[in-house]
Amino acid sequence: MYQNILVGIDGSENSIRALVEAIKIASCSQICSIELVTVVDFSKSKDEILHSHGKEELKFLRKQKLLPAEKMLQEKNLSYTIQELHGEPGPAIVEYVNQNNFDLVVIGSRGLNALQEMVLGSVSHKIAKRVKCPVLIVK
Repeated sequence: MYQNILVGIDGSENSIRALVEAIKIASCSQICSIELVTVVDFSKSKDEILHSHGKEELKFLRKQKLLPAEKMLQEKNLSYTIQELHGEPGPAIVEYVNQNNFDLVVIGSRGLNALQEMVLGSVSHKIAKRVKCPVLIVK
């Protein structure tokens, strides 16, 4: 059974669906924990900074994206942690997964920016191709 599950979360509907599947899997075991991973992409964070009123508001807005996910995990009484990574989402998640001991990665098939994924290759595809553990891609 899986003990350590990483779920890539960005606030999109697909990432929430991925979390729902991870919760189903984690609920089958008393010792399973979920790590929610969100990535702050520096190329996009410039726009966030320009539209925010400071560091605290920026932190608050990023935390707001995770609240529905946290609520779902708390309702199911599952053990979880949150990790914020920095960089391009695909490579940042791959590096983090491969440096840590995860049994499964669960990610949505598309994130917040579907057009960019179509042009540059999807984050989920990059992750599935490069991590050293099983990957569940949720549509």
